[in-house]
Amino acid sequence: MNKSRLEAFSDGVLAIIITIMVLEIKVPHGTDWKSLQPLIPVFLSYAISFLFIGIYWGNHHHLLHTLKRISPGIMWANLLLLFWLSLVPVATGWMGENHFATNTVVLYAIVLVCCGLSYSVLQHMILKTIDRETELVTAIKNQDKKVAISAITAFAAIPFAFVNPTISCLLFLVQSGIWLIPDKNIEQALKNMQSKG
Repeated sequence: MNKSRLEAFSDGVLAIIITIMVLEIKVPHGTDWKSLQPLIPVFLSYAISFLFIGIYWGNHHHLLHTLKRISPGIMWANLLLLFWLSLVPVATGWMGENHFATNTVVLYAIVLVCCGLSYSVLQHMILKTIDRETELVTAIKNQDKKVAISAITAFAAIPFAFVNPTISCLLFLVQSGIWLIPDKNIEQALKNMQSKG
């Protein structure tokens, strides 16, 4: 399998995930503004998840640019990430339909933890295919801090959901803020490698 096929498959899955999430937002039957009110929690949960899926798509895209060859380990790690991301619509729908009730926020946090861990697995599988002493390896390893902070934030959202689900939602936003802008060090390392090669 080549890199473009892996990218195309991953992009397709992520597009379907977003489509499934938006289809969960039911059109109201009324025509007045009050008929939209029940959709507010559903829309908020969709917006949070759309942000997460978009962030994963951007960072996944940058990460796959570092690939020179696809190993079976990379294929399986990528599938693991897509598996957990494919559960985001279920957690999103449950959380939105139930107005961010405690158990729904806990499940959402668990899914985010698993997404983060599987992204980390993919990152480390990709590192195995890159020459050890390169600027690119350093750039990818620099993301380990983001991964650790992100994991701690997602884990913290679980107990906070029992205290106040709003705190957990704020932690979700903090977690997304960490990854909002893909790491430019990877792009720079790739450019430097191309100019040398």
